[in-house]
Amino acid sequence: MRLIHTADWHLGQTLHGFERSYEQQCFLDHLLDVLVEQQADALLIAGDVFDTANPSALAQQQLYRFLTAARARVPHLNTVLIAGNHDSPTRLEAPRPFLQLLDAVVSGQVWRYGSHDLDSLVVPLKNKAGEIAAWCLAIPFLRPADLPKVEGAQDAFLAGVQQLYQQALTIAQAKARPEQAIIALGHCYLQGGAASVDSERRIIVGNSEALPASVFSKDLNYLALGHLHLAQTVGGADGIRYSGSPLPMSFAEAHYPHQVLCVDLVGAKLQSVQPIRMPRFVDLLRIPAKPAPLSEVLAALEALDLPHLPEQQQAYLEVRVQLATPEPGLRARIETALQNKPVRLAKIETSYLRTEAESTELAPLSLDELQQLDPLNLLEEVYRQRYPSELPTELVQAFQEILHETQLETAL
Repeated sequence: MRLIHTADWHLGQTLHGFERSYEQQCFLDHLLDVLVEQQADALLIAGDVFDTANPSALAQQQLYRFLTAARARVPHLNTVLIAGNHDSPTRLEAPRPFLQLLDAVVSGQVWRYGSHDLDSLVVPLKNKAGEIAAWCLAIPFLRPADLPKVEGAQDAFLAGVQQLYQQALTIAQAKARPEQAIIALGHCYLQGGAASVDSERRIIVGNSEALPASVFSKDLNYLALGHLHLAQTVGGADGIRYSGSPLPMSFAEAHYPHQVLCVDLVGAKLQSVQPIRMPRFVDLLRIPAKPAPLSEVLAALEALDLPHLPEQQQAYLEVRVQLATPEPGLRARIETALQNKPVRLAKIETSYLRTEAESTELAPLSLDELQQLDPLNLLEEVYRQRYPSELPTELVQAFQEILHETQLETAL
């Protein structure tokens, strides 16, 4: 049986104000081709389908058009989709009865009809002959209220996650024949996983930020994970995988190997896991590669030679400037250097040169000492720590005017 494992589509996401539906649609169209070329039996989507709990109508249309087209082009395809921490469980499940007509199962929550509905989390996967070849535990992103109570547990969240997965596994084992694999989907942060600080929300539930891989039973033949955008294995186990995001969600992810995973099962055994790289439909440029002085940056921008493309296909640009002092006209100078160039300026990252002495933090002061401080002297000290220069005269004058007005109002 052949599975395609993917996650973290974040449909509807914008990049520093730029709408990204064009490249998101390019990915979905390409994924359709992959499903056909690989003759996949099942598509596993491990959460964060949407970027927000209230996705736009366009983002929702993209998902449902894709699922309809996938079923039309691969008539035997099974699809299992779980909610991630970005998704609204109830919104994602709203079309559940209709999607089941496409052999697409959506699992957004573990509570239904006032109790744990664990049976609905255990999904049969059929092969091309229409026979059940594997079972899938479709476990969505879990919150403390979703979990069973484990008496005497030191870590209630960890113990609850482990018990819920085990309860679902027990149901699957009762249904599975010896030659049928049991796999699981999950959306969580595992210990040892490498996270992108720019675009992945830290998942902290109770006192737990990351779960150990040992929370999952070794009886699982494959664990398809979502949440971390860098494709990776966890705990040295080939069968515990993050597929990673198919598109970079921030400039920090521009170098990631964006992909989906092709998972082959033979009977109840995992045979292989092969990455299928996704094309870069729109480039993300960081100029320069490391922050540099403004004169060098402007020269690099003026020398930029890019092909003329429609706006939706133009590269996103992050400009990285190293300054000695604040530059009030920075954006205008950068925009002038980019005039008539087919690129979208998404972000300007600034940093400042500092000596070791200048980067020393202010020592903590008592309340009495704070009351005796002159506001202007304090501003000058903070400014020197942040920027390696003296406070400009125009800022001194502006601060004194504000301070004078404040003192007048206080006196009144």
